[in-house]
Amino acid sequence: MRTAPLPPERCPLAQTAEILCDRWTPLILRDLARGLGRFSELERSIRGISPKTLSTRLKQLEAAGLIRRIDEHAGRPRYELTPRGQALLPLIRAMREYGRMWLSASALQ
Repeated sequence: MRTAPLPPERCPLAQTAEILCDRWTPLILRDLARGLGRFSELERSIRGISPKTLSTRLKQLEAAGLIRRIDEHAGRPRYELTPRGQALLPLIRAMREYGRMWLSASALQ
């Protein structure tokens, strides 16, 4: 007997996709995992992201409990992954490997 699918707001897969499927989130998490934690470092590393978009997304990730903002000297905050954010890194790595295997220029031919 099949059960009815969960509504999106209760489905773990849908909830995870809601977090990860933003265009910039995987790149922000990737860079934070690499130790880039300052706004300017993230902005330089993530080509094409506007400062406004980066600021908005960092606030959203902080509200979701995936990153924390650490206020340091001279008002220069840095960001780091929380344990909840670190738990997403295997998914980020799997996405990278999928892209390498199935979406590279040679694999598309």
